[in-house]
Amino acid sequence: MATTSFPDASPRKNKKAAAAAAPARLAPTGNGAPGGTAPADACRAHVSPGDLVVTAADPGFARQFGLSADEIRGYGLLDLLRSPVPARLREQFTALSSGSSRRFQEKVTGRDGTGRNFPAEVTAIAVRKPPGDMVGVVVFLRRSEDAVSCGPVLSALDAQVLEGVASGESTVQLASRLYLSRQGIEYRVGQMLRRFDVSNRPALVARAHALGMFAAGQWPPRVLPERVR
Repeated sequence: MATTSFPDASPRKNKKAAAAAAPARLAPTGNGAPGGTAPADACRAHVSPGDLVVTAADPGFARQFGLSADEIRGYGLLDLLRSPVPARLREQFTALSSGSSRRFQEKVTGRDGTGRNFPAEVTAIAVRKPPGDMVGVVVFLRRSEDAVSCGPVLSALDAQVLEGVASGESTVQLASRLYLSRQGIEYRVGQMLRRFDVSNRPALVARAHALGMFAAGQWPPRVLPERVR
């Protein structure tokens, strides 16, 4: 079962890239992005197209991760941000590099300087020069206005269902343990799929992990008490 896990509270920094990268100038074009496509209230960073290392960022972008604009240079973007579906961000950036996509938007989860997760939306735009060579990527980050807990709050029964799904229990096993019908389990799982905006059970578990729904280091998985009403 696929899960999403974060590195340490302090994401890895590519010191070699940080030393080699020259500060990129964050000059505005249009509304702040190629074609004037900057999302409202978004902060911005430049990343190199090959290794996705941050080469420059405005103070607002760096502040989301408890860093300064100078400190964030050299960090890998994929160490700072996570998609609820593993490998999705990498695939999206690969499409940008290949020219099959010019921009994309993705819901992500970041981790701030205190180690707490936060939900956000990232918009990435390819920067090219004639005759079409890719020279960089501009990334806009807009932090979501979510609940204080940075994730959904579940009923006690839904929390038990989510814990069972995360530990690999089947519908039949969940129904037997929770004294529900199979249809009742499927209904509750379907409701959570829609609520977490995912399409299947592995993605549901990955999204819940990315939102920090589970207590760290516990098996079988347990939803944090503050996420249960």
